[in-house]
Parts: sequence; structure tokens; C-alpha cells
Amino acid sequence: MRYGWSMPAVALTIAGSDPSGGAGIQADLKTFHQFGVYGEAVITLLTVQNSQTVSQVEVLSADLVAQQIQAVAADIPPNAAKTGALGSVEIVEAVAQLAGKFSFPLVVDPVMVSKPGKRLLSAEAQRALQQMLFPHAFLITPNLPETEALTGMSIQTEEDTADAAERLLDLGCKAVLIKGGHRSGQPDDFLADRDHKMILPGTRVTGVHTHGTGCTYSAAITACLALGHCLDEAVSRAKSYIQRAIQEAPQLGRGHGPLNHFANTSAPSDPLYRSRR
Repeated sequence: MRYGWSMPAVALTIAGSDPSGGAGIQADLKTFHQFGVYGEAVITLLTVQNSQTVSQVEVLSADLVAQQIQAVAADIPPNAAKTGALGSVEIVEAVAQLAGKFSFPLVVDPVMVSKPGKRLLSAEAQRALQQMLFPHAFLITPNLPETEALTGMSIQTEEDTADAAERLLDLGCKAVLIKGGHRSGQPDDFLADRDHKMILPGTRVTGVHTHGTGCTYSAAITACLALGHCLDEAVSRAKSYIQRAIQEAPQLGRGHGPLNHFANTSAPSDPLYRSRR
């Protein structure tokens, strides 16, 4: 063994492919690497997309997705995993069946619609996600439109957000992070489990270069969990990273361009990141 060498933490993403590199497994793997985590990727669907449009989505077979997960888990088991776009009821069911045996935390990003507006999950698959996969999730990370779709609520106030979080926890997940990027004002996020609630403040950045924000955020949380951080610390570090990644977006593409996946991953210094209620 070489002096100073140690086994790296491993994270797995189960998600769709974005050939433009801003979202999906491409964004996840870049984020894992930036946090010093070895990344594995199971592809669920292929897309034809860039920063301006998604013109085609090809969903893989559930059996192929399941075999990919089994192959990597048997040889290089991850310390944490995440899901992104799953694409079909059958894939949701296959992932849920395997997730019931996971010995590591699973972050579920309930991706329903792409940035250009292409729907990536049917209503039937959404129900399967809620009923079958959420009970195996350590954390789910919906944005506000996804939260409204999952709960049937209209979310206008902080009290609405807290009520929605309770409804999502009732679906069986251990914790929920409701992302505030779609709200008016500052993009504050709301983290809750059965024992406490936590507000993670953000600063609004003007511009359109936010492609892959949800994927990158959930991947950063997964990387931090793989490194052994507790949930509060993992989400705080990921929030700090995603804020920098948006602020430092490289201005690529003629539409909704990607974030800066080379952003600094250091821990936040603002004590508000750990405010509890």
C-alpha cells in the first residue's frame, strides 16, 4: 500500500443522461468528483437536449437498470446513493425493490420536468414514486412545484411549506428538503425530519444559467453523506456549494446554461445555515 493512500468514499447516481453535461448523471459525477468522492452511475434514460430544448427521451428497460445497480453494488458498494429522473413506473418499482435492501442512505430527487419543460415522469410513475420509493428514502429533495404536485397543496407561506413537509414525511421518507428556488424573494430552503426543522437561507442570483441545479444540489448532499457527514452538515455544505456554483456559472449555452461544477466545496460560515426551530 502506498503511503498516505486510503480508500475513497463512493457515491452512486441512478439517473438520466444529459449530453450537454449540465444535468443528470453528467452533473452528478462532476459534483461527486469535486467533493473528492468516487462516482458510479446507473443510466435510466437517454435524452436529446442542450441548454435550450429537450427534443427526445428514450427510457431504458427496468431490467437493464436493475442489473446495472446490482452489478456496481456487488463489486464497489456505495456509501450513499441518489436517484434523479427515473422515467417509468417499471423503473421506479425496480429501484424501490432494490432500495429496500440498501445499507446506505438514499437521496431521492423527484425529477418530474426538465428545465425546458419536458415531462420526465408520468402521473402513474409519480404515484409509484410516492408509494414505493419514498419509504426507502433517507432524504427527498423536491422543489416547490414538485412539492405542490406531490402534496396537492398550494404553497405560499412558510407555514404552508412546513405543512407540506409534514405531509411528505407521512409518505415514509426520513427527511425532506423543500427547495426554495421557485419562490418569490430569497431562495431559502426548508429541511425537516420528525425531530427538528431547519431553514437554509439563500441569495437570489439573477440570470438564466441554472440548468442542473436540482441534480447538482442532491448530488452534493449525496457526496457529503458518503463522506460521513450528518444530514444537517451535508445539506448545509451542499447549499453553500450550490450557491457558489450558480453565482459562478460559466455562461455556456444560448439557453439555460450549466452551473460551475468547479465551485469551492468548503463548509459554510454563516450560522444561519444551522438555525433550528
